[in-house]
Amino acid sequence: MSALFLPLDVSTLSRPDEPFSLNVAEEVPVSLLFNGIFPYGTMMMTPADLKDFAYGYCMTERIVASVADIRSVDVAETQDGLSLDISIKGAALTRLMRRDVRMRTGHSSCGICGSETVPAYDAVAATPLPDGPRLSVAAIRGALHELRGWQTLNAATRMVHAAAWADRNGNIHMIREDVGRHNALDKLIGARACHSDADALHGGFCLLTSRYSFEMALKTIRAGIAVVVAISAPTYRAFRAAEKMDQTLIAVARHDGQTLFCGGRRLVW
Repeated sequence: MSALFLPLDVSTLSRPDEPFSLNVAEEVPVSLLFNGIFPYGTMMMTPADLKDFAYGYCMTERIVASVADIRSVDVAETQDGLSLDISIKGAALTRLMRRDVRMRTGHSSCGICGSETVPAYDAVAATPLPDGPRLSVAAIRGALHELRGWQTLNAATRMVHAAAWADRNGNIHMIREDVGRHNALDKLIGARACHSDADALHGGFCLLTSRYSFEMALKTIRAGIAVVVAISAPTYRAFRAAEKMDQTLIAVARHDGQTLFCGGRRLVW
């Protein structure tokens, strides 16, 4: 497996004669193969938590209906990077092979890359988002304050995105990091789905260190995530998707200030 980051000797333009070492995050091509016979595409990502990514990607791309449709995930090294051989049940494989699949070489898992159509606002999820318990604003602020301490790869490189899961009390229980914000979210969704029996993963909320674009909204809504807290702002299309699907969206979120865009009924002050 590749290293997650590598040191480089660099210098500033103001002091070129004083070099110093800087850690930069690794980015490798990861090829997706289904059932050993059906090549799907290649993603560029941080080479960590790849099985989580496989589960999350298959769910948010609607390749499978649930984690039960995935039999196994095998990670192997290739000449140019890594490969994920994902074994899925026959019915899911048949549906996948009938799609008009476009190779996604060089892209992160953006949710609609290569698609011929963009989903309508009210057609992005099969079931309504759960009501869940009401969350306190104090819990959300507590999670935002705690988030930086969980970003170990970003602490070393200052250049990767993160997606984290916090419980209803604001305690963070898991985080996934990646050079691609879509990849980080897929990794979190996959990890959460594989540990869905844990009480702490029910009724909480998702924290994102990136902007909340429409593709990110698609992924969280398809994963049944009712509350999202994003460090940066949402795009208008993402906001409209959250609003239409009755998702609680808090963005431009810092430890000292947050903006409620929609879904305030799940919050208490």
